[in-house]
Amino acid sequence: MDILRYTAFSLEPGGGNPAGVVLDAAGLDDEAMQKTAKEVGYSETAFLTRQSDDAFGIRYFSPQCEVPFCGHATIAAAVAFAEREGTGELRLITRAGPVPVNTARMADETITATLTSVPPRIAPIEDVDLRLLLDRLGWAAADLDPAIPPFAAYAGAWHPIIAAATRPRLADLHYDLQALLPLMERLEWATINLVWRESDTVFHARNPFPPGGVIEDPATGAAAAALGGYLRELGLVETPAEVTVLQGFDMGRPSRIIVGIPAGAGSGIAVTGTASRISP
Repeated sequence: MDILRYTAFSLEPGGGNPAGVVLDAAGLDDEAMQKTAKEVGYSETAFLTRQSDDAFGIRYFSPQCEVPFCGHATIAAAVAFAEREGTGELRLITRAGPVPVNTARMADETITATLTSVPPRIAPIEDVDLRLLLDRLGWAAADLDPAIPPFAAYAGAWHPIIAAATRPRLADLHYDLQALLPLMERLEWATINLVWRESDTVFHARNPFPPGGVIEDPATGAAAAALGGYLRELGLVETPAEVTVLQGFDMGRPSRIIVGIPAGAGSGIAVTGTASRISP
């Protein structure tokens, strides 16, 4: 088994979100994949199994559990594949549904990957659950931006979107992982997508990830896709739109995620990024 290591949404080894990638996982069972992900130690490791020339089954494991979809590991896997077999279209079959990915080589030889999410949707958060979430984060209702209401959003995995009223509120993140974990497990939330809106098309984000055993994710493509669907559903952007999500800056791993939001209701959200290999 060849375990590759890439960081996604950055070209610098010290930036982005590291992911493990296994391009040929044929013959690996659930136990082997979970064990490998734990040994790799990144927030997710992607395991691909070829089904045809351009189609792969793909599964994602955090050190503690399997997740239905992971954006940064998808970008990492697509770039790793393109470096070895050429750029173009890939069809990935995730537990959440089919996710096409297109890779392209830029003039400077950088490879970019663009995934298109499954159809996004949103759901309200019950008042009692919102109060519990804010309490576990150490936030108050007055800390929230009233123009960006709390909702759970989905584009392959569920993420509550909680918007801070100020950048300092977003920067001051201190919480108890074990206290937050039961709430997230009960509601099947993958990460908490904490955001602050700098402008109409620029958001800063932080993503606590207790279900994966990770205090904070430095770049979360699935949450960025969910945010894109949420913004379109609530009419918070004029579509079609391109939104930039800046994540990981507060933890010293700067990441840039480009989110393409088409006008069609229910259509998939495009997430674009780069990835670079991490030396073993």
